[in-house]
Amino acid sequence: MPDTARLPDLRLAQRLDAIKPSPTMAVTAKAAAMKAAGQDVIGLGAGEPDFDTPDHVKQAAVDAIWAGRTKYTPAAGTPSLRQAIADKFKRDNDLTYAPEQVIVNAGGKHTLFNALIATLDPGDEVVIPAPYWVSYPDMTLLAGGTPRIVETRAEDGFKLTPGALDAAIGPKTKWVVFNSPSNPTGAAYTRDEVAALCAVLERHPHVWVMSDDMYEHIVYDGFTFTTPAQVNPNLYDRTLTCNGVSKAFAMTGWRIGYAGGPEALIKAMTKVQSQSTSNPCSISQAAAEAALNGPMDFLAQRNAAFRDRRDMVVRELNAAEGLDCRTPEGAFYVFPSCAGLIGRTTPEGKRLDSDLDVVTYFLESQGVAAVHGSAFGLSPFFRVSYATDTDSLREACRRIQEACGALS
Repeated sequence: MPDTARLPDLRLAQRLDAIKPSPTMAVTAKAAAMKAAGQDVIGLGAGEPDFDTPDHVKQAAVDAIWAGRTKYTPAAGTPSLRQAIADKFKRDNDLTYAPEQVIVNAGGKHTLFNALIATLDPGDEVVIPAPYWVSYPDMTLLAGGTPRIVETRAEDGFKLTPGALDAAIGPKTKWVVFNSPSNPTGAAYTRDEVAALCAVLERHPHVWVMSDDMYEHIVYDGFTFTTPAQVNPNLYDRTLTCNGVSKAFAMTGWRIGYAGGPEALIKAMTKVQSQSTSNPCSISQAAAEAALNGPMDFLAQRNAAFRDRRDMVVRELNAAEGLDCRTPEGAFYVFPSCAGLIGRTTPEGKRLDSDLDVVTYFLESQGVAAVHGSAFGLSPFFRVSYATDTDSLREACRRIQEACGALS
């Protein structure tokens, strides 16, 4: 064993001081640790479908292994997968990208990170509507940029308004992040709402659009998904349209994200990738290709199950004293307000002063793990993922109702 007393101090990079570990992963890890210790915990923190990867996708991966497709691929992805992604953009979004305008990454997070690393200089700003996916601000900071957070309102459906967007854009703005349907709220923008935001962006030609469409196929009640470059072709040359197979195809662990955009930007992202991770997993690429080229009929049944869970969770949370939960248009999250619980006292005599206090109380008193709204940049709310079985969701809601009712 080495003499640790003689080892030099490891001085970490100062850039790490500005970021924090993912709160959603931290909640999931804590719930898993409590379960491993024998405690009865229902985890509602993970943004991961409980459905399995479709069989034809798994078979494509097995076939790729036996065919020896286990070597390096081009850094930006295999030519056949990049073509399948280009075909998907044309088929689903009426967007024309050549394969050279497409990049494949090790997950959707990797796509966004590469784009920010490739484009941000110190002082560049990224406009991020709140509540936001927890990684947007920290990735911006790691890339040397400055997050410009714009809070949305529950009464606006947690959607960015044209006026708020226009006010947030300044001379140093490099990107605006657009996420629909949204993580953490499930809010999805109609075509008219997208068009109104695009009209603002047209007036600011120095600003690029990063559209995170990961939940594109998980929408309800006849909602029609659209993406900015599709709605306003004038923004095509400064839009990065990002997506992946994680959510729709229940392939979170396969780690495949992708994007289409201007060729110069894609080349810059590929340069970053070539000197960091190199290509995504070759087997996962084969599976993703099968997913994008294969049948999508399984989505209707899965979305119907998600919708039924959504409706039950919204109904049961609204029945809890002090909570107020809107019905989202997509994804598999709800983002209820817990304003009615702030200032109240637990049976143990602890005052709840924040949404973090609220979710901690739910976990410690009832074994229900959710994520506090401040992790997503907006309080006092919390996020519930309903991507788990209905019986567990119903029991979790019952426990939350009991916890709320026990407050004084």
